[in-house]
Amino acid sequence: MAAAGIDPAPFRPEAVSPEVKAFNEAFLKAMASPPPPGQERRNPMAPKPPSARAIVRDVEANGLKVGVRILPPASGSPRGAYLHLHGGGLIMGSADQDDGMLARIADNTGLVCVAVEYRLAPAHPYPAAWDDCEAAAAWLAKNVKSEFGGNALAIGGESAGATLAVPTLVRMRDKHGFTGFQAANLSYGNYDTTMTPDQHWIGKDAVPVNEAMVKDCSNQYAPAPIDRRDPDLSALYADVRNMPAALFTVGTQDVFLDDTLFMYARWVAAGNEAELAVYPGGVHGFNVFPLKIAEEANARIDAFLKAKTAP
Repeated sequence: MAAAGIDPAPFRPEAVSPEVKAFNEAFLKAMASPPPPGQERRNPMAPKPPSARAIVRDVEANGLKVGVRILPPASGSPRGAYLHLHGGGLIMGSADQDDGMLARIADNTGLVCVAVEYRLAPAHPYPAAWDDCEAAAAWLAKNVKSEFGGNALAIGGESAGATLAVPTLVRMRDKHGFTGFQAANLSYGNYDTTMTPDQHWIGKDAVPVNEAMVKDCSNQYAPAPIDRRDPDLSALYADVRNMPAALFTVGTQDVFLDDTLFMYARWVAAGNEAELAVYPGGVHGFNVFPLKIAEEANARIDAFLKAKTAP
């Protein structure tokens, strides 16, 4: 019998490269220092300028009208579509914040990227964002061939986007009888709103997202008396059988490290194909920064999406 388990090497302090160590130290110092008088602190994860390639429209399914932002490949006929759910703790962010990343994915995979403009808390707490993502997925599942010319389907997101992607897949299976997504790109999601250990132990001093921020976001999108262990809200407790192949990406200094490790294990235990990509020293959102581990992570994401949606 082949040995199974998670390689401990990436989690050891000596695995963190000098580049990442220096970046993390500078990042922590910058976040701890007050901004100059009269200036606001610059958001290191601020979205880049929107792409002129993007097409904005509304789609309808399940009695809901949802905005989407469509980024096609720069050349060639699309093979299908990648449904993308943006990050922002479910309280901020928008579909246009990841245009640069989605243009890269579209060009490297041949998939049209369809980003969802889901509703945000606190104005729209759970299940609003979940319902919007389900509606967008249902529309795409029905119309991917007629709209984009190919049948390939993938889903994914970062942080809150990964948080939403898993219940979207479960809803599509259970409510629509649809298991046609071929790949799930799940980067550092929060899969347990009751909090995993590392949301505390790493989150105490983490940047750019810490324990207090996680609690604040949770209180806004899942206010009492919502049951935070509802499997639809906290996907770690969901039935994840018959799910697509998934790539779980996380850094070892991410507040959601446990969430990723636990969900990866549940994915495999449910009989699904899964890959775990752990990056030494990576903080939350590390792959948007100018780091070698970011280049490696993004290249692996693109290759995974392309391979798993191949004919």
